[in-house]
Amino acid sequence: MNRRLSRVTATAAAVAASALLLAGCSGTAGASATTAAAASENFPVTLTHMYGETTIDTAPERVATWGWGATDAVLALGIVPVAVASMDYGGGADRITPWVEGAIEKLGGETPKILDSATYELSVEELLATDPDVLIAPYSGLTKEQYDAVTAAGIPVVAPEKALWSTPWRDVITETGTALGLEGKATTLLADLDRQVADAAAAHPEFAGTSIAYASDNVDTFYLYLPADPRVEILEDLGFTSAKSVTALDTGESTFYTTVSGETLDQIDAQVVFTQVDTEDALNTFLTSARTTLIPAVSKGAVAAIVGEENVAAISPTALTLPYILPTMVEKLAAATAAAKS
Repeated sequence: MNRRLSRVTATAAAVAASALLLAGCSGTAGASATTAAAASENFPVTLTHMYGETTIDTAPERVATWGWGATDAVLALGIVPVAVASMDYGGGADRITPWVEGAIEKLGGETPKILDSATYELSVEELLATDPDVLIAPYSGLTKEQYDAVTAAGIPVVAPEKALWSTPWRDVITETGTALGLEGKATTLLADLDRQVADAAAAHPEFAGTSIAYASDNVDTFYLYLPADPRVEILEDLGFTSAKSVTALDTGESTFYTTVSGETLDQIDAQVVFTQVDTEDALNTFLTSARTTLIPAVSKGAVAAIVGEENVAAISPTALTLPYILPTMVEKLAAATAAAKS
């Protein structure tokens, strides 16, 4: 499976939504320092993770991030990191996503050092050269060897909770808030994100109870994403229910997806199909191929498609991607639901 797609965009309205999320944060670089200073009374803090415990004695001022979601959480909490992982899918030539660029501009900070994550391997040397006070990596592939090397250099590390690439997206925000001494602000941030989803659901009562399947056709393999996937979780938060056929076809090969053979595609009985594709040509293939049109919802045209690398990357929820992509998702889902019920 394409790992970039497994983990992992958009209109002016979506960008505006992202700006609204950051409205409570200062628009200057000086304010980032003020935010950190205001948090100093909350220290020391201790976080438990898969490699043990990490204690952070004082409010970090130079924050580095690794993996997915931590950069967005730090920015949404009002601090510009000194180093972030490269975004090699959806990040464009500069390897940084538009929602991250927008947040940095909003806060008035300098562009962080981009740590090469093309192979998902952290260069400890490259990280330490940025002189960080903390490394926040709760949703990442950070190995024990890398963790030990960073902590040996005196840098506290927020590692994944229980397993690599598995920390729930909401926990990424709360753990980041704890690490920065901004737990109250993180709670408020999460409440605002949940409100945005709840407001979208309330505006579209037709979503409630409509069955959905999140599918992806990747050349020779067809994927269905399971309810454990955070992207499916957002669909269910909007009111959709995962089609019974999705779990019925689950082979147990992964916690968040299953592969489906071409002979069983007609068993996907969801009213709506949600999918992701890189290009319009790929979408046309999905909508018209002999294979995918075996799915009743596809043959009926009840497909909500997110198109483009930036948009596809943004489907995976974070503090910044959710408000960035939500308006587009809702628009596509509304049209697909109308087609399903026509």
